[in-house]
Amino acid sequence: MEDSHSRYLIFSVCSFVSREWSFWIDCLSQVTRRTLNILLELGSFAADLYLDKQRGELERNKRVRAIQLRQKLTKLGPTFVKIGQGLSTRPDLCPPEYLEELAELQDALPTFPDAEAFSWIESELGARLEDVYSSITPSPVAAASLGQVYKAVLRSTGEVVAVKVQRPGIAQAIGLDFFLLRNVCQLIDKYVDVVTTNVVALLDEFASRVYQELNYVQEGFNAKKFMELYGDRVDVKVPSICWDYTSVKVLTMEWIDGTKLSEQEVIESQGLNVLKMVDIGIQCSLRQLLEYGYFHADPHPGNLLATPEGKLAFIDFGMMSDTPPQARFAIIGHVVHMVNRDYEAMARDYYALDFLSPDVDVSPIVPALKSFFDDVLDATVSELNFKTIVDGLGAVLYQYPFDVPPYYALILRSLTVLEGLALYTDPNFKVLAAAYPYFAKRLLTDPNPYLRDALVELLFKDGSFRWQRLENLLVQGRKSSDFVAKDALQPVLQLMLGEEGAELRRLVEKEAVRVLEALVIGSTVEGYKSLPEPLKFVVNRGNNGRVIALKEQEEAQMLKLRQQVLRVWGLLRTSSGFDPAMLQPVVEILRLPEAQSMGAHVATGLTKRLAARLLQQLLKPATPLPA
Repeated sequence: MEDSHSRYLIFSVCSFVSREWSFWIDCLSQVTRRTLNILLELGSFAADLYLDKQRGELERNKRVRAIQLRQKLTKLGPTFVKIGQGLSTRPDLCPPEYLEELAELQDALPTFPDAEAFSWIESELGARLEDVYSSITPSPVAAASLGQVYKAVLRSTGEVVAVKVQRPGIAQAIGLDFFLLRNVCQLIDKYVDVVTTNVVALLDEFASRVYQELNYVQEGFNAKKFMELYGDRVDVKVPSICWDYTSVKVLTMEWIDGTKLSEQEVIESQGLNVLKMVDIGIQCSLRQLLEYGYFHADPHPGNLLATPEGKLAFIDFGMMSDTPPQARFAIIGHVVHMVNRDYEAMARDYYALDFLSPDVDVSPIVPALKSFFDDVLDATVSELNFKTIVDGLGAVLYQYPFDVPPYYALILRSLTVLEGLALYTDPNFKVLAAAYPYFAKRLLTDPNPYLRDALVELLFKDGSFRWQRLENLLVQGRKSSDFVAKDALQPVLQLMLGEEGAELRRLVEKEAVRVLEALVIGSTVEGYKSLPEPLKFVVNRGNNGRVIALKEQEEAQMLKLRQQVLRVWGLLRTSSGFDPAMLQPVVEILRLPEAQSMGAHVATGLTKRLAARLLQQLLKPATPLPA
C-alpha cells in the first residue's frame, strides 16, 4: 500500500513538474520567437540607418527610412502601431519626415472569427447571445487593433446599440511586447548618452494609456464624463453607455448613424458642410483643451462622425487625456506672445508648459524662435497654417533639450488632424483662423489673472493703448457663439482697480484723457465740417479751413482715434447679449474709491488739456474778414 502511495506521489510530482516545465518552455519559446521577430524587423531598419550614416546619405534617405519604419511597425502588430502613433505626436523625439509618415499609421488588423467573438461576449456578460440581443450583425461593422464592433438590438429595450468586443489574447500580446521593450529602454537610458529623454518613463506613460484602452469599463466612464462636460452643445453628439451590458472586455453603447469625416463626398451628398463639421470639432476641441482640460486624445477621422442632423458625434473614448490647469492658461498666453513677437516671453512659457526644467537657460532658444516665427508671422494670424507652425516648432524642439509632455503632443495631433480633414475640402482652410475667435473671447472675458495680464500685455505697448488690437479682438471674439458683451468689460476693470493695478491705472488715466479729448475735439471738427460754407468761414475766421488751431497731422490722428473708439463701442453695442442693464455691474465697480480717484485724475487731466486748447485758440491771430 505504501509502495503504491509512493508511486502515486512520485507520479503526481512528475506530472506537476512536467506541466510547469512545459509552461515555462512555452513561455520561453514565445519570448524567444517574439524577440527574434522584433530584432529582425527593427534590426534591419537600424542597419540601414547605420549604412546611410557611413555613406553620408542620412539626410537624403530620411524620407525613405521614415516610410520603411512605418511599414515595419505595421508588420509588427498593434503594440508597435500604437507606439508609432504615439511617436507621431512627439516633435521633440522625431524629425519632421518621420512625424508625417508615422501619422499615417493605421491601427486596423484582420478581424478575428465571429464565433470566437460571440463566445467572448457570452462569457463576459454571463448570458446567451440570443437572450441579450434580439439581433446582431453576423460580421463586424468595424475593426481595429484592439477589437471589433458589431451592430445589435437589445432584447430588453429594443434599442439599437454598438457592441465592441476585445480581441482575445491582445492583453497578453501587448504585455509581452512592453516587457521586451522596457528591457531595451533600460539599456538605452543607461548606455546611450545622445538620448536625453527618460525613455523608460516615456514607455511606461504610453503603456499605461494603452492598458486604459483595454479596460472597456474605464472607457464607459470616460464617455460618461465627456458627455457631462460637453454634451450640452447642440451641435455635438455623445453616445450613452448601456452599463448592464458592459464589462472589461465588452462595451455596449448607443448606436449613432453617421458618416466618417474622411468620407467627404458622402457628407456633401447629404446636404452637410464638411468645413462646418470641422469647425464644430475645432470649437469643441478648444473647449476640451482649454476650459475643462479633459479631452478626446484620439480624434482621427474614424472617431468623428457627421450625423444626418448636422451634429458632430465623438465615438471611441479609450484614449483620453488632461491638460493641467496651469498649462491651459499658458497656452493662451503663448498665442498672445506669438502674436506680439515676444520671443523671450514665448521661451519662458515653456517653463509653465512643463517643457523645460527651471534650471535650463532659455536664452539660446530665443534666436531659433525668432528666426522661424519672424518669417511665419508675416502672414496675419488668421492666415497661419497650423501644420506649418507645428513643423517649424517641432524642428526647434528637436534641436534643444525639450521634454514635450504627453498632453501637449496629443493637442498638436488633435488640431493637426482636424486641419488635415478640412484641407481636403478647402486647400486654403486655416485652423488658427477658426480657433482665433475662441482665443479672443477668452482673452476679453476670462477673469483668470494670467489671462487678464496677457490681455493688458496685448493692448498696451510702450505706455500706449493699441485700439486696433482691441478692435481686432472684438471682431474675432464676436464670432464665437458664446461671446457676451458684458463679460468683456469687467475683468480688466477689476484688474485695474485691484491692489496691483496702480501702474495700469496710470496708463488708463493717460489714455482716457487722450480719448476724451479726441471725442470732444473730433466731434467739434466733424460738426464744423457739416456746416454750410458761409457759416464755416465765419466760425473758422480763416484758420486754413480748420475750426480749431491744430496741425493737420494732429487733427488727422485725433479723428482716427475718435473713429476707432466709436467702432469699438459699436462692436460692443451690437454684440450678442448687449443690454444697457448690463452696465450695472460696471457702474458698481466704478463706485469703488480707486475708480472715483481715477475719475478725478481723468477729469483734471482733460480739463487741463481742453483749457490749453482753448487758450491756444483764443491767442491765435484772427484773419480779417474780406471787404
